[in-house]
Amino acid sequence: MRHTEIGGRKVSALCLGAMKFGSQTDDATSAAILDRFIAAGGTFVDTADCYQYWVEGFEGHESETFLGRWRRANGITDEVVIATKIGAQPTVPGGGPYDQEGLSAEVVATAAERSRRRLGVDRIDLLYTHKEDPHTPLEETMAALSRLVDEDTVSLLGMSNHRTWRLERARAAAGDHGHRPTVLQYRYSYLQPRHEVRLESPAFTHVTPELLDYVRAENAAGRDLTLVAYTPLLSGAYVRPERAAALGPAYDHPGTRNRLAALDEVARETGATRNQVVLAWLIAGGVVPLVGVSGVDQLDEAVEAVDLTLTPEQRRLLDEAH
Repeated sequence: MRHTEIGGRKVSALCLGAMKFGSQTDDATSAAILDRFIAAGGTFVDTADCYQYWVEGFEGHESETFLGRWRRANGITDEVVIATKIGAQPTVPGGGPYDQEGLSAEVVATAAERSRRRLGVDRIDLLYTHKEDPHTPLEETMAALSRLVDEDTVSLLGMSNHRTWRLERARAAAGDHGHRPTVLQYRYSYLQPRHEVRLESPAFTHVTPELLDYVRAENAAGRDLTLVAYTPLLSGAYVRPERAAALGPAYDHPGTRNRLAALDEVARETGATRNQVVLAWLIAGGVVPLVGVSGVDQLDEAVEAVDLTLTPEQRRLLDEAH
């Protein structure tokens, strides 16, 4: 499997999402997926401290807890980078988005420590702020995160689901402490939504052209910044008509049809699936796709895409379809 770098650390070019592990995906299946991923050369796994509080019967720490058990059972140490996120866990049982902990200095310290203990690590490899906290000054949050790096309980910092102006302000504040976030996590795929239309879930924050321009500018200036894309396969919408219909009005525009036609042409030329072409397109653009799978067969399809190389003509065809 091909690899890339985040914050100077080498990781697989494909990230495995563990959101449902320990909850909707049973332990045996979760372990089988992880084992297959590692055997294929995967070294990058993603979770959060709130996965999956919204599913009946679960509280929000199940994924981290499962990954901690899996690490201990398999003797996993520094060879696998595990990223987690804080700030979106409800403060009350049965709570929702309006009851989330946020990103105060106190929450950053306590939430990170809870995650570290669940994962069973001395140092969290990569810690994201899960979503914006409009009630806490960015300077307070970034100072608290920087303290974790100084204390050697967190290695790398990241941010997820923040508007670009807040991201820039946060990275500027963090620079005062010497520890800028180096990884971003947003929703991104080949099909592009109309940004003025709400996505099917208010929890999603999609990449905008402005954000892509910001990432390019930061990297050109030598301030390394990596984009990790969640929901890159749009929850099966590329291959399942009922999932495509569920995308809603944001994707109901001529660009979707034009891009699907280009996608199908490249799939025919390469002999790959639509999903594989999408993942290869993201990787070719310097993006790390974060895939969530429910079985080993889905994982194998994603892993094979990492070694799919698109020609310049194929990339141009995909890029220019609007």
